[in-house]
Amino acid sequence: MGYINWIRERVGHEKIFLNFSGVCITDDKGNILLQRRGDKNKWGFPGGALELGESAEECAIREAKEETGLDIKIDYLIGVYTKYFDDYPNGDQAQPITFLFKGIVTGGSLKTDQKETLELKYFNPNQFPSLVNKQHEDFLNDVIGDKRGVYR
Repeated sequence: MGYINWIRERVGHEKIFLNFSGVCITDDKGNILLQRRGDKNKWGFPGGALELGESAEECAIREAKEETGLDIKIDYLIGVYTKYFDDYPNGDQAQPITFLFKGIVTGGSLKTDQKETLELKYFNPNQFPSLVNKQHEDFLNDVIGDKRGVYR
């Protein structure tokens, strides 16, 4: 059982802090990989919740593999994003605290599981689809601005 399931059994749908890691992966043309998410059927950066005992970096690497099929290494921290709120289709509420990293592909190949990941696609930074929430919109703006060490 994952941490989110464990904590939700105790607090129900109440608003809680949840810690996430996300990753920005680009192709050789500078296009950005997005995931069409199974929970909201909207586009966002790949990533997910930290498990107990896991570092933010380890989480980003694990989630990239689980959600995209790609093996990555972390190049640098883009930023830490904290002042956001999100509601999930099942009624859960959270203040997501997300560490966003720049990842470099070291192997693997793109694949979807049709559960967490419905589709994967590289997008030109100037022709992006609507993103899942304000936090992901801020990720995009900071990536396009080549920012590092962001804290919001």
